[in-house]
Amino acid sequence: MSEPTEQEIRERAHQLWEQAGKPEGREEEFWRAAEQELRNEDKSNTLRTPDTL
Repeated sequence: MSEPTEQEIRERAHQLWEQAGKPEGREEEFWRAAEQELRNEDKSNTLRTPDTL
């Protein structure tokens, strides 16, 4: 799997923001958290081949 798309990050950041009670002024924090989460999710994918390492 490739890097998460901007749309995937945006959607996950929005979910995290809503779960946190929609705080103002923390957009970058939620963006970074979503991006990191999606990248880590990709690395923990159990279907790993030499091509995906």
